[in-house]
Amino acid sequence: MEALIAAAKVGKYATSESGDTLEMIERPSGGVSFVLADGQRSGKPAKAIANVVTRKALSLLADGVRDGAAARAASDYLYTYRSGKVVATLNILSIDTHSQTMVIVRNNPAPVVVIENGTLRTLDTPSLAVGSRKGIRPEIQEIPLQEGLRVVVYTDGLTHAGDRNGQPLDVIGCIEDLNHEPEAAPSYWADHLLEKALLADDSRASDDITVLVAAIQLGSGDDVRHLSVQLSFK
Repeated sequence: MEALIAAAKVGKYATSESGDTLEMIERPSGGVSFVLADGQRSGKPAKAIANVVTRKALSLLADGVRDGAAARAASDYLYTYRSGKVVATLNILSIDTHSQTMVIVRNNPAPVVVIENGTLRTLDTPSLAVGSRKGIRPEIQEIPLQEGLRVVVYTDGLTHAGDRNGQPLDVIGCIEDLNHEPEAAPSYWADHLLEKALLADDSRASDDITVLVAAIQLGSGDDVRHLSVQLSFK
């Protein structure tokens, strides 16, 4: 099998810098982890907060610390660093080839969507953002790697798309529509959801938006790994 992962992100309209930070790291026991943080407010202050959270989580994951413990430590660190005055949402998505599982860690009111055997379900148990107090625990799901498994993670900019116009985007409905195209690449899913959000916001994103999609499928049988990045800038 092989894992395909893609992300699409855009900053808030007329803001110099996105408050969402997405980072990837190889796991020492095998596999990769993606850390996605969304700092409170927007622009450079939000980016600074998100960077603090992602850096702490990444350093611990690189040392072999378990995903949930890394999230708790990142939350405690942000609380200590900013005296509980700011918060950030945090998601960790890991493909753990040692345990042969996908690990989903969530400190985010926004749900995570999981598709197994063509069936869609949402991970939407109430979950607190990190940094407001010590001891905040994440919601954790561990799912065996299997063909057809697909996971969609996103920041709240996607859920709030269209709110300004009184026509909020039906995120789950959009993903249900995409589920009719199970062979489509994760990059197509991520781009499609971002395009829908921008359309709902009249091409002026009302908040930072990041969409991360991971899919497990049958592989080619070789050991070659591929990474492709596209970055737009002025």
